[in-house]
Amino acid sequence: MTVVLRGGTVFDGLGSPGVPADVLVSGGLVRQVGPVDVPSGARVLDCDGLFVSPGFVDAHAHSDLAAFMPEPQPFKLLQGVTTEINGNCGISFAPADGPAAGLLAAALHDVVRGVEVRPMGFGAFLDAVQRARPVNHVAYLVGHGTLRLTANGPGKALAPGALDRMTRLAVEAFEAGAIGFSTGLIYPPGCYADLPELQALARAAAPYGSVYATHLRDEGRRVLDAIDEAVAVAGAGRLRLQVSHCKLAGRENHGRAGELLARIAAARRAGVDALGDVYPYTAAATMLAALLPDSALDGGPAGLPDRLADPAFRSRLREQIGGGEPGDGIWGEAEPDGILVTAHADPAVSGRTLAALAGDRDPFDVLCEVLARDPAAGMVISAMAEADVREIMSSPLIGIGSDNALPGPGPVHPRTYGTFPRLLGRYVRELNVLSWPEAIRKATSLTARQFGLRGRGTLLPGSRADIVVFDPATIGHDGSPLTPDPGVTGVLTVLLDGEPVVHDGAFTGQRRGLVLRDRPA
Repeated sequence: MTVVLRGGTVFDGLGSPGVPADVLVSGGLVRQVGPVDVPSGARVLDCDGLFVSPGFVDAHAHSDLAAFMPEPQPFKLLQGVTTEINGNCGISFAPADGPAAGLLAAALHDVVRGVEVRPMGFGAFLDAVQRARPVNHVAYLVGHGTLRLTANGPGKALAPGALDRMTRLAVEAFEAGAIGFSTGLIYPPGCYADLPELQALARAAAPYGSVYATHLRDEGRRVLDAIDEAVAVAGAGRLRLQVSHCKLAGRENHGRAGELLARIAAARRAGVDALGDVYPYTAAATMLAALLPDSALDGGPAGLPDRLADPAFRSRLREQIGGGEPGDGIWGEAEPDGILVTAHADPAVSGRTLAALAGDRDPFDVLCEVLARDPAAGMVISAMAEADVREIMSSPLIGIGSDNALPGPGPVHPRTYGTFPRLLGRYVRELNVLSWPEAIRKATSLTARQFGLRGRGTLLPGSRADIVVFDPATIGHDGSPLTPDPGVTGVLTVLLDGEPVVHDGAFTGQRRGLVLRDRPA
């Protein structure tokens, strides 16, 4: 198909100012930017008064299983996102043996949504995603937590030979097309890993020129130590480093954004290609069990109800929570009225804050009861300061990642449906935190380059024709956890490899996404 985008303001994705121009697209590529003589038979889309940008690249997604859901899931396309980076926070859904697949399915309500998690190798998983026909492009990291589950089970100590098996599985994933590996160092079993274990995986990744993306071991009091650990991991394999969802969590840490950014800049000066990403919200979302110390989940989530029923065990947890040390859990990062339970097996619990559930009772006791009834429950937790979010967002080293869940019933963080429109509507148009060219760069080429997505993230002759057309006067999203998807405004057209997949703000029904592999399977 040949398409001409006529008369918009065109942004190249590199941070240059927008220019009035036409865009000629043919054969999946951008052929011309400037005055265009319309070829015979071309489809012409009027972009007068609109912005034309490279399709957005989500640096941090959890849409790993979206293609397997019963219906197409265009929740990212409708934001203008054309490519997602999945497999983050140490969580991928391959390579997994039977027990690991069962643990993943049981522990992750918000990112599984009832999809069957089957044991398979990494290459087989990527093949299955492609057969399922994703609606947007997807690239995958292999998760350290999944590697550890498959090689070692959910326990804390590594069995003899387990690390060797983990590295072999990682190499198989890189050969199959994984673009790097990720860690989630507040989640079991990733939280049990020491530095030598992680560096062994980095060295296995070294021949592939991969990325190391990390949910840091601490995003509060010890955040600088956690960044230093991440730099040491990446440095062991000369890998590019992506610090996921950069934040300063907990009131005592508010105002320290400059320290975090300085540490990332120092890593770059020391020779590590370090970047980060952020989402435009002051609330995070994760598993409710992350409030507890790591020791609560040693051995896996299945035994958590029995452990929490033991008064002595619960008493030990109470003494440890909120200590501010890595492994102590994130209980101290928010007040009970800032912890909203989302996915839970009991609908009467979902959508209520811990404070509301507790009433006059002790909130920690109620937390333990809620988790005993559903160890895989999720939460939205208000833990960050607006000033820190803005400062982090303003750094030229920080891109944009949604950290989404999958769509489903009930409460969910609105970032799933609205990260990119909110960035542009609130933080560019309304608050002037970023300029249009810089915000678009952060949402496109910065992330595409970091993850090695050749030909994507720019709008230049020869680029892949992943393009979004939006109205700068109306783009936005006003979701909340209890009303997460009121609808995106202002995103009008999205092209995926030159084919319209969103037209007049609506999904066309075409499933044209590709699995972007770092190397052929």
